[in-house]
Amino acid sequence: MKSYEVNYFAHETAVIDDGCNIGAGTKIWHFSHIMSNCILGENCNIGQNVVISSDVVLGRNVKVQNNVSIYTGVTCDDDVFLGPSMVFTNVINPRSAINRKNEYMKTHVGRGASIGANATIVCGHDIGKFAFIGAGAVVTKHVPDYALVVGNPAKQIGWMSEFGQRLNFDTDGKAQCSESKEWYQLENNKVIKL
Repeated sequence: MKSYEVNYFAHETAVIDDGCNIGAGTKIWHFSHIMSNCILGENCNIGQNVVISSDVVLGRNVKVQNNVSIYTGVTCDDDVFLGPSMVFTNVINPRSAINRKNEYMKTHVGRGASIGANATIVCGHDIGKFAFIGAGAVVTKHVPDYALVVGNPAKQIGWMSEFGQRLNFDTDGKAQCSESKEWYQLENNKVIKL
């Protein structure tokens, strides 16, 4: 193993193209490819066999598990978790024989969101902060902050705390996280932390 820079670690099998900005403390593991002009924040962990396409932006402390594909047009805020083998798309109607690079759609993942193993995020749909996308879900529309969505196509089945615990709201629209003991309010189909 060798280090390409003093401030981050890259396994010797990783490929890092020119023009990338990689934050201090970030680790890039076996057989991953970081394409040109990517921005990876501090303390990210990029698992093995990951592809991060050109111009992708990841915030601080983003965890990318093995076999993930992050395509051009994706941005992730701080503390996002991307589960094993999940994938983002960037063209709504791809065809091998037709070049649609000028049609890439954007997808934004909000702070603290988690996307489960083998989930697919169809391009042009944003994921709200602290949202939780279940394993294998296929997201075909915007996901609100703190929402829990599962299935194909993904449907919202509840709400999650910032600690990743299911929230059970009372008749006054209040819920307490079982782990952090923090309180949340549900009003007009939106959750805020109190």
